[in-house]
Amino acid sequence: MSKYREVEIVPDDEYPPEKRPEFMEEGVEVPYDRLAPDTLSNLIAGFVSREWEEVGDTSATLDDKICQVRQQLLEKRAKVVFDLRSETCNIVLCERR
Repeated sequence: MSKYREVEIVPDDEYPPEKRPEFMEEGVEVPYDRLAPDTLSNLIAGFVSREWEEVGDTSATLDDKICQVRQQLLEKRAKVVFDLRSETCNIVLCERR
């Protein structure tokens, strides 16, 4: 079994700007289990700090939120994406098929 996974890059011309979803990342998926544990923890902490503030949910602790995101990554309901345009990593929800 290979350590590497196939990455699919969708060309910009398949999604014209007027039809491109606002939340769409232009980049590549990064297998979360290939990130250093500290890097993943920092990425998740930054993500939950931004996202939960926008939602306004203050009922869960930071540790609870981090556990929820880790579970979503484990269950493949979310993924880590490196955005080629901004050269940043983010966590995005996976589309349901």
